Amino acid sequence: MGHPTKATALPLTPQAELAPGLTVDLGRVRRPQYGRYLDDLEPGRVFAHPRGMTFDRAGMTAFARTYMQANPLYLNEVYARAHGFRDCPASPQMVFNATLSLGVQNDSEKAIANLGYYDVQFLRPVYAGDTLTAFTRVKDRQDRGAGKPGIATIQTLSVNQAGVVVLQYTRKIMVGHRPAGAPPGQAQAATPAFPFDSQGVAELPQAPGTYPADLTGPDTYFEDFQAGDVIVHANARTITDEHMALTYLIGNSHPLHFDRIYSTGLSGKMSGEPIVYGGLVFAWLEGLASRDTTENALWELGFTEGYHTQPAVSGDTVAALSRVLDAAPAPGVLGEVAGIVTFQLIGVKGISAAGALDTHGADLFVKENDKKGLGKEKIPAKIFEIERRVLIKRRPR
Repeated sequence: MGHPTKATALPLTPQAELAPGLTVDLGRVRRPQYGRYLDDLEPGRVFAHPRGMTFDRAGMTAFARTYMQANPLYLNEVYARAHGFRDCPASPQMVFNATLSLGVQNDSEKAIANLGYYDVQFLRPVYAGDTLTAFTRVKDRQDRGAGKPGIATIQTLSVNQAGVVVLQYTRKIMVGHRPAGAPPGQAQAATPAFPFDSQGVAELPQAPGTYPADLTGPDTYFEDFQAGDVIVHANARTITDEHMALTYLIGNSHPLHFDRIYSTGLSGKMSGEPIVYGGLVFAWLEGLASRDTTENALWELGFTEGYHTQPAVSGDTVAALSRVLDAAPAPGVLGEVAGIVTFQLIGVKGISAAGALDTHGADLFVKENDKKGLGKEKIPAKIFEIERRVLIKRRPR
């Protein structure tokens, strides 16, 4: 048991009103700014992100329900313990969203666009009571010339209270140069050390034991997926202005997602209603797919080559489709109880998943950035594409 904290006495006196007697000095106005321009994102620079986040059971359960997760691991403690977890783990999507959001103030609050997610790896479970902090290292900076925004490639690690990496990923952001007269990015007290790179070795709970098999569907085990399968997810989700509160609830501080004065004051395609934070769109699409793909998953291994191909705004209805790219036994003894399935997850808006497939067919699954070279038209209704690898249980014998 820890020692009780000794209280410090602070005498309180009646508070006098001071403002009427103090002259306003407009020469002493401060205008704090957050985020960084391309000029501040030098390769090799490391940022320690502010605040950190302690996960709690209520928040973890609320996230899983808000984003329609069907996997009992995130909802049912008895089920989670039967699968070797010490408690319900936080959904990987929550860990991903929280980590990305922790980095926005340093990495991308001045960014014009998030260009993609690469090599996302979930390395260890996060439980209620765990506290995550995040660090980013600038890997590369591409200056595309005067008057054009550049592209920065950044790597982010999320570290728990024991100093162990739980998540790592790389992303690319489009960000402009610092305008004339604008101050440099917010200074740090010291240059932090970048935590070790885990080399992509996931530490998973023990193999699943006895558990109630009727809590999940009968056709979402490893044996039910074969390369080439296309799965049309039945439900869609209409996004409302709720997205603005949900953005700050997860800690994302980019005003594009919740400040209408800011968003309408932009020029070009980005001007208009606040844009839904892409992490929320991703989470809803994954949740829409979960009953058909991952309710029998043991672990989300990671994502790669993911892009938000079009933005979403309040009032948009989003839907999802999945294509099985590969299904292979897990390595070693784990292969006796599970396999690894690679999915391509596609998101659309303003049309049902079935309608999108009927209208666009196989072109839905062609990467949007590749279409120009293939002589194909981009699909305006397509808003997201990513590949994900999932460890999924074999059917109980």
